[in-house]
Amino acid sequence: MAGRPDHHSVEVVSRAQLRKKSQITLPQDVRDALHLSEGDEVEFTVHADGEVTVRGMTVIPTEQRWFWAEDWQAGEREASEEIAAGDTTAYDSAEEFLGHLDELDAST
Repeated sequence: MAGRPDHHSVEVVSRAQLRKKSQITLPQDVRDALHLSEGDEVEFTVHADGEVTVRGMTVIPTEQRWFWAEDWQAGEREASEEIAAGDTTAYDSAEEFLGHLDELDAST
């Protein structure tokens, strides 16, 4: 199935004991693999065949969710590529920078 890990690529198998109130402690190697820190959420997906996929989730404050929107992230990737390619301009003053923005705005 697409997006599901190949069982032959399993590198670590860990176990945890179910405790009172259905609680488990994720083993350190699992927390590391999921890049989890205290306060992060864990998502469980139960598949039709009974297999369960676990994914680490980081909570994003609502006032910051705009940054993670796909269109904003596309712009971030584009900007990163331009910076990496050296396609940048330096300005000697804020006025010079703002003037250039005005020129760009006028040309569109």
